[in-house]
Amino acid sequence: MFPSFDPNDNEAGLKLLEDLTTNACQIQEEVLQHILTLNSKTEYLSSFLNGLSDKANFKEKVDVVNYEDIRPFIERIANGDPSNIISAHPITELLTSSGTSAGQPKMMPSTAEDLDRKTFFYNLLVPLMNKYIDGLDQGKGMYFLFIKPEISTPSGLMARPVLTSYYKSNNFRNRPFNRYNVYTSPDEAILCPDNKQSMYCQLLCGLVQRDEVIRVGAIFASAFLRAIKFLEDHWQELCSNIRTASISEWIDDQSCRNAVLSILKKPNSELASLIENECSSKSWEGIIKKLWPRTKFIEVIVTGSMAQYISTLEFYSGGLPLVSIMYASSECYFGFNLKPLSDPSDVSYTLLPNMAYFEFLPVERDSGEAVHLNGVSDQNCIHGEGEHKKKKQKKKTDTVDLVDVKVGQYYELVVTTFTGLYRYRVGDILMVTGFYNNAPQFRFVHRRNVVLSIDTDKTNEEDLLNAVTQAKLLLEPLGFLLTEYTSFADTFSIPGHYVLFWELKSRGNNGPLELDPDLMEQCCFTVEEGLDYVYRRCRKKDKSIGALEIRVVKHGTFDALMDFCLSQGSSVNQYKTPRCIKSEEALQILDSRVIGNYFSKKTPSWEPFKME
Repeated sequence: MFPSFDPNDNEAGLKLLEDLTTNACQIQEEVLQHILTLNSKTEYLSSFLNGLSDKANFKEKVDVVNYEDIRPFIERIANGDPSNIISAHPITELLTSSGTSAGQPKMMPSTAEDLDRKTFFYNLLVPLMNKYIDGLDQGKGMYFLFIKPEISTPSGLMARPVLTSYYKSNNFRNRPFNRYNVYTSPDEAILCPDNKQSMYCQLLCGLVQRDEVIRVGAIFASAFLRAIKFLEDHWQELCSNIRTASISEWIDDQSCRNAVLSILKKPNSELASLIENECSSKSWEGIIKKLWPRTKFIEVIVTGSMAQYISTLEFYSGGLPLVSIMYASSECYFGFNLKPLSDPSDVSYTLLPNMAYFEFLPVERDSGEAVHLNGVSDQNCIHGEGEHKKKKQKKKTDTVDLVDVKVGQYYELVVTTFTGLYRYRVGDILMVTGFYNNAPQFRFVHRRNVVLSIDTDKTNEEDLLNAVTQAKLLLEPLGFLLTEYTSFADTFSIPGHYVLFWELKSRGNNGPLELDPDLMEQCCFTVEEGLDYVYRRCRKKDKSIGALEIRVVKHGTFDALMDFCLSQGSSVNQYKTPRCIKSEEALQILDSRVIGNYFSKKTPSWEPFKME
């Protein structure tokens, strides 16, 4: 299902891409047949198929499911039941993804073979990038890569994020040599469990090797910008280390220290002075190109919720292209952007037909950009367009195969993987933009039902409502009522943070509100405590999200917001206050009426999740 090839052989790699996309239909049929033949006798599939393994019965009888439907099976494996509940191959680890409404991360099954599949995927990136950008074999990549917390489940299986799994694997540490795999960061710095020490050491190594850096990046745009902010806060200390060929005492991870010292080697006052001169400038516009002048591009994901960081990246980049090359998740690695130098707004991903069996749930979008799955609106967020019109409930729509999707149509992605997921709704809404050979290309539109996201967090409307409900209880004994609220993800500062707009009313009088700042700060903290595991980890452990902010607005503000929505074509009979805001005009209306700003001064509690 994933043929071996030499990633240094560009011609072979590009031919393989041509073969995969040309024979997409045949490969998809083979993938599904392979998965069903192998796993038809598992407890899960046999309950639907009674041992059958043909496509017709699979599509007719096996349910399309969400995570909550399959969670009991995965938790049984985590607690010690055998893998053959869902997979004929042994489950070797569980990959954690975004938190659920219960505050725990999802766990996705993985097998040893899946690491080989990921290696195949990464190796195929090499000839693709070499096709469009010359000279990638003449330098190194400064990529900020990190591991995150993991736990051992009662069964002894490790549960950890997908990238942590890959970076800790032999597949990564013993990766075949090719210049695209050469990083300025030593593996010891990437694998350092303390993210602050890891960040410092990776930046130090990247600065010392600045003349060799020809590409920079991170997985997500948010992580790369966090590195720039870290540099902004620590450049003087970094320069001191470069000038003296020493490492700050607070870096106490010994393997990290040893690896960095092997790169520092000798004092370099000239380099330290050059960095000091650039970093002490009044403006950091174009700082990437100034500090790493040979850089050809910045490789980060800038689609989906990461698109909010594009303007900030462009400010720091000095005109460098932003390359968003791959589309992947904890469930499965999906495909590539076959035109890596395309503008971020034009990025489309081509799904590789041998990575999983792909199906698509048709999605309707009205003129207001609302998403309707089976007739039910799935989005409640102002984008500056008209009101989402309600539609009547209709009969469930059948899924569409990969090669049968239609250009211009919207779909939700459904996957059947080699690792034990069957007809699983990923939650990604995609639009078909065209075909490459016989493989469709998709633009990522957004996550289903996600209203706020800064980093890897994905907060949905229900979780936000529950957290706000807990916080407003602090105000009610004092006679204050929360009459309306909305939110937006503020990414103008680094790290970005959640902002809630609250309109409050006093039970006793209509005079000016007199709010206790300490109480409002406690409200901010209570909201954060009520959000899920991933948000709280990003806030406390990763520090990739800033303190939550509540902006109290004056009486009548949400009436003004409704007036704006009506002026944009909303129906007064169907208007519902949006729970997230992305329209600049709407934000201006809210911000112009703010009468108080409050931030959470404490970080929410967090610990690696525990199995129940």
